[in-house]
Amino acid sequence: MVNYREILRLKSLKYSNTDIASSVHSSRDTVQDVLRLSEALHIQWPLEDDVTNLDLEAVLYPERHKKDENRLIPDYPKVHRELAKPGVTLTLLWAEYCAEAAAAGKKPYMSTQFSDGYRRWNRATKATMRITHKPGAEMEVD
Repeated sequence: MVNYREILRLKSLKYSNTDIASSVHSSRDTVQDVLRLSEALHIQWPLEDDVTNLDLEAVLYPERHKKDENRLIPDYPKVHRELAKPGVTLTLLWAEYCAEAAAAGKKPYMSTQFSDGYRRWNRATKATMRITHKPGAEMEVD
């Protein structure tokens, strides 16, 4: 995420756009765009302590924070359960999701967004697999 607070702070200290871009690890175009929008909206450093980067993004780019009600939100717990079955792939589940979205009259996410969303959900939930076994009956080797 772009560090809007740092961009505004560094610009108030008279740093060049190139130096700011290098410091916040963003492109010069991003820095220039943020500075142009902040000037148009009369946002200047110093900011209040409770103003976060998310707050600044919502003010600078309000279209990014509009909920997209036209999209069907995937059911990632269901996707995770289905992936445990043999022969089921994420691509197959995405195709089913697209058919489900069309039936509901909503727009589906593309396969990359669907897969990225599943990976984020999977990482956040830290899903694990439990193996039940009798002691001494089997040996598992990595």
